[in-house]
Amino acid sequence: MLSLFVFEHRSITLNQSQAASSNNLGAKIAIFLLLTTVLTSICYYFLVGSNPQEAFGLGLIFSPALAAIITQLVFERRLAGLGWKISAPKDLLISYSLPLGYGLVVYSVVWLSGIGDFSLQALASQVGLATPLAISGFWVYLGEVATVGIVRSAVLAFGEELGWRGFLVPELSKRYSLVATAAISGVIWAIWHYPAILLVEYNNAGAPLWFGLCCFTILVIGLSFVMAWLRLKSASVWPAVLLHASHNIFIQTVFNPLTSKNAITPYVIDEFGVGLALVVGLLAWLVWRRTKYQQ
Repeated sequence: MLSLFVFEHRSITLNQSQAASSNNLGAKIAIFLLLTTVLTSICYYFLVGSNPQEAFGLGLIFSPALAAIITQLVFERRLAGLGWKISAPKDLLISYSLPLGYGLVVYSVVWLSGIGDFSLQALASQVGLATPLAISGFWVYLGEVATVGIVRSAVLAFGEELGWRGFLVPELSKRYSLVATAAISGVIWAIWHYPAILLVEYNNAGAPLWFGLCCFTILVIGLSFVMAWLRLKSASVWPAVLLHASHNIFIQTVFNPLTSKNAITPYVIDEFGVGLALVVGLLAWLVWRRTKYQQ
């Protein structure tokens, strides 16, 4: 009887500890989301007012990182656990190469099909290069983008990724599967962008806003599967930072400017077109399959 009492006492204590841990986890995530919302809202107030202040755009980008740091300090009294360690070169190579790969797939189809034309002059005019632009000048530009440009892009990507993948993904993974963690974090990440799409004209001109919003949401959730997998696999936030930076730099400053547009093009290219949404959605499906067969 005494041994049974001891066993039941330990079981009750364990259950109480698990419940407290679960409540603490829920509180951490709630505080992080609340802080992110408040900081983001403040920045949008100054960005979309009668006298927009562009400096708050940088504050907007770093809102998730600041929210993650504050939350971690409040609950853990330290910044460990946000994925600071440098990951394996293989993971960084995957992160750097993936956007270049899926970008080439989508835009090659666009150029070869006539949905949009490959145009060095379109690139030159959009990024402010001297015209006419020779192919040698393009390679110089691409080299600068792929090296110096990726570093600049990574600094900005860090402002988001320390929050989404540094903090949110590992916290969610304590309670949910990889698939659920990726989906939940992806939906939150997409919604966080909606005010920019709806209020600050961060969208694809030439296509309906609802269409761009749908494609963007699919793209972001798809990327969340890949980035959550990399984050949990490597125990590091840096693959997510590099993938985010590589996506931004190659899609926004290489592939999009290289594409001259017609009436159909906005429906296919960029983050608001169906092309990237489909290809990245396929990557998300591959991550899901990999996770499914590993369980």
